[in-house]
Formats: sequence, C-alpha cells, structure tokens
Amino acid sequence: MSSLASIPHTQEYASSRSSVLLGIPLYVYVCVFASLNIFVGVLWDISWHMTIGRDGLFSAPHVLMYLGSVFAGTFAGFQCLKTSFWGSPQEKGRSVRFWGIFYSSLGGLFCIWGSMAALTSAPFDDWWHAAYGLDVEIFTPPHTVLLMGLITIQLGAMFVVMSMLNRAEPVAGFTAEQNASRSRRLQLMFMISAGLLISLVYLFTSEFLSSSSGHRSFYYQISAFVFPLLIFSTGRASGHRWGRTIISSLYMAFMLVVNWVMQQFHAEPLLGPILNPVTHFQFYGFPILVIVPAFFCDWLSPRLANRNDWIQALALGLVFSLVYFVTQWYATEFLFTSPLARNKIFGSYTWYFGSDPNWQYRYAYRPWSSQKLPDLLQGLGIALLIAIVTTRLALLWGKWMQRVVR
Repeated sequence: MSSLASIPHTQEYASSRSSVLLGIPLYVYVCVFASLNIFVGVLWDISWHMTIGRDGLFSAPHVLMYLGSVFAGTFAGFQCLKTSFWGSPQEKGRSVRFWGIFYSSLGGLFCIWGSMAALTSAPFDDWWHAAYGLDVEIFTPPHTVLLMGLITIQLGAMFVVMSMLNRAEPVAGFTAEQNASRSRRLQLMFMISAGLLISLVYLFTSEFLSSSSGHRSFYYQISAFVFPLLIFSTGRASGHRWGRTIISSLYMAFMLVVNWVMQQFHAEPLLGPILNPVTHFQFYGFPILVIVPAFFCDWLSPRLANRNDWIQALALGLVFSLVYFVTQWYATEFLFTSPLARNKIFGSYTWYFGSDPNWQYRYAYRPWSSQKLPDLLQGLGIALLIAIVTTRLALLWGKWMQRVVR
C-alpha cells in the first residue's frame, strides 16, 4: 500500500474534455471544491450558533457540510471502483491497493474515509443536542468525530492533487505550453487545498486564539503548534518559491471573503435569553496575520537551502516566532480594544446574542487574565521551543509529501 513506491512511467492521455480540464480528472476538481464547501459550512455553522442559536440536523450550514462530504466521498469512491474493475494496468500502477481488490489514490482513500466519518457524526450530533441541549464548546464527542472526518477530507483533497503534481507526467497530445499550464494549475490547486486545510484547523482551534488572549503566552504556544506545522509542510510540498506566503494569503482570503459576505444576510436569535439583539450573521474573527512571518520565512529559506533540516528548523522556527509575536501582539490589541476595528471590515463588533453587550471587559483586557512578565517570558520560551520542533516535523512531512506519487 505504499504511496512512495516506484510506479511504471506512463503518459496520461488527453480526452475530448482535456482542453478544459487540462488533463486533470474531474474528481480532483470535485474534491477541492468539496473541501471549500466544508470550510464555508463550518464557518457558517459557527456564526449560526452565535447569531441564531437554534439549529437542526438539516440546517443550511449542516447541509453544506454534508454535501461537501458526499461530493468528496462519492466521486472518490466512483474513481476507486472505476480503477479497480475497469482501470488499465498503468492506472492501477499509479494507485494504492487495499483489501486485495481495490485501487485508489491515497488522497481518494482519505476522502472516502473522511466522508464516512463526517456523515456518521450527523445523527450522533442530532442525538447529542436532543439529550444535552445546545453545545457550549467546539470539542463535544460528535463534533470531534465530525472534526476528524472533515480534516481527513481536506487532507485527501490535498493528497489527490499532490500525487498528480509530483508525478509530473506529460499528457499525450498536449503541447509543451499546455503541459506547463497543467502543472501550474495543479500547483495552484494544491495551495488552495492547503489554504483550506489551514482555515479549517484554525476554526477548530479558534476558541484558544481569540484576540482577547493575544497578550498571554498560551496564545503563542497554541499558534506555534498549529501554524508552523501546516505552513512549512505545505509550503515545502508546493515547490513554489513563495509557497508559504501564497498559502497563508489564501487562508486569510477564505476567512475574510466568507465573513464579509455572510454578515450581509439577515438573521435573528431564536433562543432566549436574548441580551444582544443582533440582526445579521455575526463576523467570526479577523484572520491571524500569519502571512507576515510566512513572507519573512520565504525570503530567508533560499539562504538556508544548503543547510540540513535541523539548522533550517532552528532558523525558520526562530524567525517565525519572533515575527509572529510582534505582529500578533499589536494586531490582537488593535482588534480587541480599538474602536477603529468595530466595523464590517475587521468584525470586532461581533458578540454572542446571549451575552451582555455592555459588559465592561467586552473591549478591555480582564485584570485576572494578565500575566506577569517572568511568566510571560517563560511561556514565550516554551512557544519558541514548540515552534522549532513543529517546524522540524513540518519539513519532514513536507519532504514526505514531495515523494507521494500514488
């Protein structure tokens, strides 16, 4: 089942629709589109809970998530059956064999497994709500199952594109320019799927990354665990000179565009007590400015190209941590306390309908949540160590992804 084994070198052949799809199978596009559906559905669902409160099994955000899961699982499953029973030896040679008779790409398997987990969580979540009422946190048991399924689909979409990008097989009947365009499109699709993965992981960790926590070391420890691992791995795997910067900018673009569009639509609370009578879907968090440290790391990376990965991890982890700390310390303070951030651009006006809008610490740091300088410095030192370790793991993961061809 190894996805890294040598495969027979074969050319992919152009079909009648290849001029539009550039020789990229339709199911690859569908998997990437499904991951976009899932991200939009999750962000919409969080805003729905903040704005309306009451939802059901088939609320609009849930349906969008289910559709994304169904699209990914169905198209990847069909491709698996097609390759297994009607595929050529060359197609099977480019696939992972499992259970003795089935052949699929590694990404396709992730999409199938993730889809099954995500759809299984739906009735579980409905029962949970009936038994225990509304959720008060993200990580309930049904949400954890859903989380694992949705992230698996996101990884699957990324792996599906990545394997084709790594094979770099020219399409017979295409000109050199068309094959070059195909490679560029695959690279862009990979970075889009990587940006969506970061966006989804951010949403599931966002309760630890609120702007009100931006002056505490725990904020930077969680960030050091999440962002270097995802950005450095996908940046290396993309093969693009500015891969980290582009992927980070895509994450920010997805977050901003969906938030900006969503808050234009009317919505009102349907569950009491209503202390904050909102009238439109709530903006859920201005994205973290990871594009800034990603840019500095992309600038530095070529200068470390001849160094071993431990040296690169030390340098990149240090640069990322320092730039990220300076950027987010002031960015979170602006977003949390400044009146200039309380608009539809930055979204800092957002407030749960069941919370008192006149609470004295709505836009001010709470005295009991501040850290003394020695504790803050100690916590930031731990964050730096976490960033270096996760950067090293990310470089290792990125190198592995560059070798996946099935």
